[in-house]
Amino acid sequence: MNSNGRRALAISLCVLLLLTGCATFLPQPTPIPPTPYPRTRIESPGYGLEAYLWWKPEIATRDLGLVRDAGFSWVKQTFAWRDIEVEKGKYDWSRADDTVFLAGHFGLKLLIRLDRDPWWDRTYPDGKGIASGPPRDLRNFTSYCSVIAARYKGKVAAYQVWNEPNLAREWGGNPPDPAQYVEMLRQCYLAIKASDSAALVISAGLAPTGNGPPDAMAHTDFLQGMYKAGAAPYFDLLGVNAPGFKAAPETSPEEAASNPLLGGQRFFAFRGAEDMRAIMVQHGDSDKQVAILEFGWTTDPVHKDYAWFAVDETTKADYMVRAYQYAKAHWQPWIGPMIALSLPQFDWTPDTEQYWWSVIDPSYPRTITRPAYDALKKMAK
Repeated sequence: MNSNGRRALAISLCVLLLLTGCATFLPQPTPIPPTPYPRTRIESPGYGLEAYLWWKPEIATRDLGLVRDAGFSWVKQTFAWRDIEVEKGKYDWSRADDTVFLAGHFGLKLLIRLDRDPWWDRTYPDGKGIASGPPRDLRNFTSYCSVIAARYKGKVAAYQVWNEPNLAREWGGNPPDPAQYVEMLRQCYLAIKASDSAALVISAGLAPTGNGPPDAMAHTDFLQGMYKAGAAPYFDLLGVNAPGFKAAPETSPEEAASNPLLGGQRFFAFRGAEDMRAIMVQHGDSDKQVAILEFGWTTDPVHKDYAWFAVDETTKADYMVRAYQYAKAHWQPWIGPMIALSLPQFDWTPDTEQYWWSVIDPSYPRTITRPAYDALKKMAK
């Protein structure tokens, strides 16, 4: 081809690019990382407790000792974004550093929950009573995931990305949106892995519910939506919340659905977690494990939304032990960490709903254990 021909071809290509909107300059999609789940399975089941270690180091030290003395190896703590990145790019690491140090001192694996958007990046800054929601700029949350994973590389075993995004109250008051959550999960996953490739990323525990939009989305529907939106490559373990409600831990979802006294729906059973596992298998994701991020039974006689499924403290202790035993007998090897509720925050009172899920009283310096803690401590691991 002579010079005139080459010039004509170049002009033709430029015209074509202009007519097509210069498509070659559009951003390319992020490549999907290969085989994101850990090749080596972790302890099945793993024994853990949720704790509130943030505000008083002396109580945190006592409570971490209780976790260790019970023969448990996992402790879960929320690292609220708003408590750490107090302004954009300005961090207060004082309580976070203490928590990470103490967990390591007691030889415990730390599972951190990442959520609670700061006031400076709230999508709905005037929303009263909204516990948490997607940030106004997702890049800010991604940056937080990256910075925290880099700071605690090798010291934090796992990160939970958000909590119960299938509830509007945890999603800025908006109707739940699986695809929107998956984009959050994807970006946070890639940020954490870039900073600490060995850290495990766990998807948000979904609230077991049969309620629909705009206030909620059934957890099974939300998980199906997550897979449809391409979530599979972006979590190492599936997060599941599995409260027992009124039913004994061995109760099948079918039994709970057929018994109005137990709630009359499948999710009113600890074994409702099996329905979530079935969805994983359906989508070819069976190589991954499941993390039970919250489970337990309440003894609440105060709050009407919870009192109907309350049990007594002795039954609660029995059920929590049997839940671990059932998982060990029937859910290996796919079950991973199981985080029981809970060691309480120091200021909870009987007017606080979470008070009734706890396995000790919120007292200090005196330690008053409840039957559930004593039974879990004696339980064979």
